[in-house]
Amino acid sequence: MVELTIPRPDDWHLHLRDGAMMEGVLPHTARDFARAIIMPNLVPPVVTSADAQAYRDRILAALPDGMRFTPLMTLYLTEGTDPEDVAAAHSSGLVTAVKLYPAGATTNSHSGVRSLDVVMPVLEKMAAIGMPLLIHGEVTDPAVDIFDREAVFIDTVLDPLRKRLPELRITLEHVTTSNGVDYVSDAQANLAASITTHHLMINRNAILVGGIKPHYYCLPVAKRESHRLALRKAATSGDARFFLGTDSAPHVDPLKECGCGCAGIFTAINTLSCLAHVFEEEGALDRLAAFASLNGPTWYGLAPNSETVTLVKRAEPVSWPAKIFTGDGPVTVFDPLLPIHWEVA
Repeated sequence: MVELTIPRPDDWHLHLRDGAMMEGVLPHTARDFARAIIMPNLVPPVVTSADAQAYRDRILAALPDGMRFTPLMTLYLTEGTDPEDVAAAHSSGLVTAVKLYPAGATTNSHSGVRSLDVVMPVLEKMAAIGMPLLIHGEVTDPAVDIFDREAVFIDTVLDPLRKRLPELRITLEHVTTSNGVDYVSDAQANLAASITTHHLMINRNAILVGGIKPHYYCLPVAKRESHRLALRKAATSGDARFFLGTDSAPHVDPLKECGCGCAGIFTAINTLSCLAHVFEEEGALDRLAAFASLNGPTWYGLAPNSETVTLVKRAEPVSWPAKIFTGDGPVTVFDPLLPIHWEVA
């Protein structure tokens, strides 16, 4: 048996949904993670500071007794967002960041941004006060192949934005390509990236080979193997610009297993076990703490957690339930497609 103890991790990109779904999935994150950046793409979205306060209250009310967990709230950037409301929410400590969804890019993104020019007053205010912008980095032009949307976004949207507002702190969320890794690695300042658990473990074959597998479909979609290997290299490098954001995104099975299934993979239950497997494969267990526990807090100006978690490697593979059952219906748990021997003690 092998043990590894690291500071209690944080999740820098998490979907909790709301209502019965949130009550069902929240304990699985709160068990292992001390804090999480909470995505605001509810219906209706979390747009104002009042929305964020109400959502935070609902999260804390749903937290099981005895669990310690801090939700870090975000605002959904729309073309009607008030710069002063954003600044006030940030200065009060209520809101950590603002999320930019290109309109139509992913789940519940129809209220997102179509023109950066329209939201430039908000971005300028954020740059002035040091508030991070979290970006879903994909274009939505139907002429662009879905596997190229991240690379095109970097060239046509992100790079011009950074040249226009170099002082704006940006997190390129759930980066999925070697293009994204290279772009972040080349940045001199004010750019970082989160990487998901599942993009470190699967490529697009998991979705398509042997029949369509809806529970491996996510957005941004998993890419070819060369991109997965680039993500693993970045995550295990110790580079402080890369950190964990699981993008754990639950949907009930009927909404995944249908003619137009939802995008999202639920990884909250087994993320730490899967990460230990990846880092061991890469000979980098000594850098797991940096990726999961240290780099994110540094980027967001927070102290690492003082509590620790211990991962234990068992002789026999560990297992998780194939599904969890929420008040909204069953949710399928991410299957890493290979034996995992690590578990949280």
